Amino acid sequence: MPASVPHPHPATGEPFGSPVPPGVGWPGDPADGRTPAASTPGDVERLAGAADLDGVQAASSVCRACPRLVAWREEVAVTKRRAYAGEPYWGRPVPSFGDPAARLLVVGLAPGAHGANRTGRLFTGDRSGDWIVAALHRAGLATQPTSVDAADGLALVGARMVAPVRCVPPDNKPSTAERHTCAPWLRRELALLPDVRAVLALGAIGWAATLDAARDAGWAVPRPAPRFGHGATAELTRADGRTVTLVGSYHVSQQNTSTGRLTESMLDAAIAVAVGAAGAR
Repeated sequence: MPASVPHPHPATGEPFGSPVPPGVGWPGDPADGRTPAASTPGDVERLAGAADLDGVQAASSVCRACPRLVAWREEVAVTKRRAYAGEPYWGRPVPSFGDPAARLLVVGLAPGAHGANRTGRLFTGDRSGDWIVAALHRAGLATQPTSVDAADGLALVGARMVAPVRCVPPDNKPSTAERHTCAPWLRRELALLPDVRAVLALGAIGWAATLDAARDAGWAVPRPAPRFGHGATAELTRADGRTVTLVGSYHVSQQNTSTGRLTESMLDAAIAVAVGAAGAR
């Protein structure tokens, strides 16, 4: 889908079409016009397997291997939400974000339709981002308590965030095939983040994706598979013998936070367990 009529970026004022083509100056864009784009699951396996961390960032941000997700993310970027009708939408897969030497990895689900799919940075520009970034700031892992857009200056210290599905899915429900196709990006990032000592999984899909990636990477995973729950923990063992603690938390979705299923104190407690296991501060 060709980019729509340009609109000014809310922070920089620079005009961009939606979805944003790679290499045109969007804040934090890891790709350029020469970045290879996967068009099949086999391409994802090949490109992820050969990439360094910057390469995973770049190649995953231009991936086109899931036709349904490509069509949906771009439709959302063009039609927009009324509140953001005058802004450009990223409309591409959203790469991971944070410290390349992270000891704590936060694993979510997928970008929000009008959050990260709009801003181009995970957990940015919606209520889910408000919750997790504020909590990471309270824990000393984020340099500011808000996450508004990709040019707002936010940095994570000792932590990194990643989505196991990097394109926004319809109804926030990726198919099993789509999750499988996207998995090599997460698996490769785990291999390229040797300092990670704890993983905070936001929701059952993040929990399951982490276990799958760990198994695929040759890590030792308890049997039977550990069950997800808020505050649940599991010990995973990397191929080099180092332990990684998996910690579960209910997802920071608006449904969970608005109904009280997840409270700030519950989220802070789960992060504290993960931080303690990771030694991230």
